Amino acid sequence: MKDVYILGIESSCDETSISIVKNGEEVLATVVSSQIEVHKNYGGVVPEIASREHIKNITFVLEECFKQANLTIEKIDAIAIAYGPGLIGSLLIGLEAAKTLAYLYQKPLIPVHHIAGHIYANNLVKPLTFPLLALVVSGGHTELIFMKDHFCFEKLGATLDDAVGECYDKVARVIGLPYPGGPEIDRLSKEGEAVYLLPHPLDDESYNFSFSGLKSAVINLNHQYEQKGKTINQADLAASFQKVVIETLVKKTKRAIEKTGCKQLIIAGGVSANQSLRKAMLQLGEEMKIEVSIPPLSFCTDNGAMIAAAGYFAYKLGKRADLYLNSKSQEELN
Repeated sequence: MKDVYILGIESSCDETSISIVKNGEEVLATVVSSQIEVHKNYGGVVPEIASREHIKNITFVLEECFKQANLTIEKIDAIAIAYGPGLIGSLLIGLEAAKTLAYLYQKPLIPVHHIAGHIYANNLVKPLTFPLLALVVSGGHTELIFMKDHFCFEKLGATLDDAVGECYDKVARVIGLPYPGGPEIDRLSKEGEAVYLLPHPLDDESYNFSFSGLKSAVINLNHQYEQKGKTINQADLAASFQKVVIETLVKKTKRAIEKTGCKQLIIAGGVSANQSLRKAMLQLGEEMKIEVSIPPLSFCTDNGAMIAAAGYFAYKLGKRADLYLNSKSQEELN
């Protein structure tokens, strides 16, 4: 059977990344240009700055990717592009690059939903086993997705307000931790104890999530201490906050496993890099006696390899886009 080489382009937020993946599972090269140091000065991603950084970086990232893979573009079978959701300006930079390459070299253009990319990052570790349940946790998403087969997505539940990654960043900023806040809270939580009483958000029988109330509770608690001239214990607050978040994610995920009878649990998205969450989900897998797949840290955050991996299966299913494909800041996974 002929090998299939997919070029994947990802620029939905603050990483410019391009990768070449063979047969949806073997990464030949992946290059990521991160903007964390640029946005750190502002405590979060500034969309206009992110777009300009993508413009500066994308040509260099593309050239380096082909250099590392030791391939020419003639060898590429198709170009997969993350068209949304994400920051519209950032998405457009990657999309225009993908359309230009597709036009110049007469390659098929494969549209890939950003969340599908995060899910298929796990195929770079081990083959997806259906039916499966994917917990997607990132700066913009918190979703439980059920899949009976490739590209058959059924959303069981999602966040009704703040995504879990966004909540991590906002809480980190309130208690004086640097951006990005997720890794800082995870690190600091190991030094503290969960002694602060915080509410468990949307503790019901649904598969939906809500983290705005938890975020507000942390902000209010910190404010109360400041008003009294006291200093809150950062490590204890980080531990208390993270304990509630992980318990909430585990509880809802466990209920979804019981409902679907899935064979595999996938953890996907930037927050899947959280060490405490990884440990908790592996323990849940042992308890429920199902396989748990979590990508290595390099494939948790946005990267071109995950887009190329998803693009391979989309390519095999005959999914194509024309040169009128546009970016979408918000788009349902279907």
